[in-house]
Amino acid sequence: MAIQIRKTGLQIETTLIEGGKAAAVPLKLFTAFAVVKNPWAGRGFVDDLKPEIHAGAPVLGELLTKIIIDAVGSGDAVEGYGKSAVVGLDGEIEHGSALIHTLRFGNFYRQAVGAKSYLAFCNTRGPANAPIMIPLMDKNDEGRRSHYLTIQTSIPDAPAADEIVVALGASIGGRPHHRIGDRYQDLKDLGQDVANPAGV
Repeated sequence: MAIQIRKTGLQIETTLIEGGKAAAVPLKLFTAFAVVKNPWAGRGFVDDLKPEIHAGAPVLGELLTKIIIDAVGSGDAVEGYGKSAVVGLDGEIEHGSALIHTLRFGNFYRQAVGAKSYLAFCNTRGPANAPIMIPLMDKNDEGRRSHYLTIQTSIPDAPAADEIVVALGASIGGRPHHRIGDRYQDLKDLGQDVANPAGV
């Protein structure tokens, strides 16, 4: 079954002043979203989600990646990245997870921006106008705290109870006045190995 897309959208936010101080380089945040019919809605408990994942995830991954890259200008310009899904109230969290937690979705974005780190993510359930939270991290360095950001937005009429909102986020730049260092200094101070940050 082909994925049914009701609408798509793009949001661009530019932060010029943070904490009362002008940003040396403005932070730009991009959100691309698609509002889709939940392919499992109204079918009761569905054991095998794979057919709809294979049919819908690549379509959404390619579409949303194109919207983001067209807006930013190039994959190289993207510094932070992430993904999110919000399932309408008649769906399961698993339904949103199914569409975004698959390489058939995420690899379009990873390859387009040349990323090495995993895509930060959020998957929630809510009504129309529910918060869409997209955590971001540096596409090549998951310990670079300057790029730990979260995009928050919403869509007044989505998701309907039988819909899912799927979104990608991107940043050009990190927090304007980041000054908490990175996780590698913490690991050094705590005598921990980078490969074993919890020391277990």
